[in-house]
Amino acid sequence: MNLKMIWMLPAMLILFGCNDEPSSEEPSSYETMGTIEVMDERLNEILNADARPEIIGEGFSWSEGPVWVEEHGFLLFSDVPENTIYKWTEEEGVTEYLEPSGYTGTSGRGGEIGSNGLIISNDGRLILCQHGDRRIAEMDAPLDQPESEFITKADRYDGNRFHSPNDVIQHSDGSIYFTDPPYGLEGYVDDPSRELDFHGVFRIAPDGEVELLTDELTRPNGLAFSPDESLLYVANSDGSRALWMVYDVRDDGGIENGRVFYDATDRVGDAPGLPDGMKVHSNGTIFATGPGGLWIFSPEGTPLGQVQTGEFISNGAFNGDESVFYMTADSYLLRLQL
Repeated sequence: MNLKMIWMLPAMLILFGCNDEPSSEEPSSYETMGTIEVMDERLNEILNADARPEIIGEGFSWSEGPVWVEEHGFLLFSDVPENTIYKWTEEEGVTEYLEPSGYTGTSGRGGEIGSNGLIISNDGRLILCQHGDRRIAEMDAPLDQPESEFITKADRYDGNRFHSPNDVIQHSDGSIYFTDPPYGLEGYVDDPSRELDFHGVFRIAPDGEVELLTDELTRPNGLAFSPDESLLYVANSDGSRALWMVYDVRDDGGIENGRVFYDATDRVGDAPGLPDGMKVHSNGTIFATGPGGLWIFSPEGTPLGQVQTGEFISNGAFNGDESVFYMTADSYLLRLQL
C-alpha cells in the first residue's frame, strides 16, 4: 500500500496526461510541472528558484526508490505494484531493468509486491527492499547485467518475519539500516501473516546480526545519514504524526537521543504527500519528501523551500556530482537541475 492510497484527506491535484505504458521524451522536449516556493533566501545557494522539475518518464503505477549508479551513468527506480525496476539514461530514456524485483514467489498475491528502496552498496552491489519477499536482498549479478537472482541479507528479527522493508541506507562500516512499515502487506496492518507487532527501524551489522534500533515510530519510512554519519534522520509517514526524527548515532552503530527534527502534521491535507524518502546533500542540506512536495531543510531544521508538484513525491536521489536531483512522483519520474 503506497502513501497515495492511504492519504485519505481531500487534496488539490495538478493533473497531467500520461500514457498507459512508461515513456520518456527527448531532452529537448521535456515538459515541466510544479513550482518552487522560497521560504529562506539560502535556498538560492542550492537551486535556481525559477527552475521547474522536468518530466523525464511517466506512466508508472507508483514510482519509488531512485538511486543513481555512478559507475554506469544511469538511474534505477522501482515501480512497486508492477514488481519491476526501470532504468533511465539521457540517451535511451526509460527501459525495463529487472522483473521481478520484489516478489519471486510462484503463488499469486495482491498488495504492493515489488521492490521499494534501492541503494548501491559500498562494494558496488544493488541492495533492494523487497516488499513481496519481505526482506532486504542483494542482487546476485553485476549492475550492468541484471538478473532476478537474490541473496537474502535479512528477512527476520528475533525469529519473526519483517512486514515489508521500505527504505535502506548503508553506513561506511558496512552496516545496513532500514525501515519496516506495513505498506507491502496485502492486508496492511490487519494482514494475518504479520509476525511483528510494531514497525521498526533496524540495523544489519557487518556480521549479519539484526538489531532493532527503535520501535517507537508508527510508520517509519525514509531514512538518511548526515554527511559525517553522526546523525540518522527518519521520516514517519503517519498522517496523525507526520514528522521527521533525528537521532545521534553511537560508535557501536546504535542510536540514541531521538528528537523531532521537523513536525509537518499541520500541513497534512493541504496538498498531497506525507514524510517519505529523503536524501542529504554533502553540505548537510536535507531533501525530504512530505506534505506538499519536496521539502528542503537546513541542517538545523529550518525549511528553506519546497518543490511543489501537486503529486505525491515518494523519494529522490542526487546524481554523482549533486548537480541534479531526481524524484519519483506517483506515475512520474522527474528531474530538477540544482
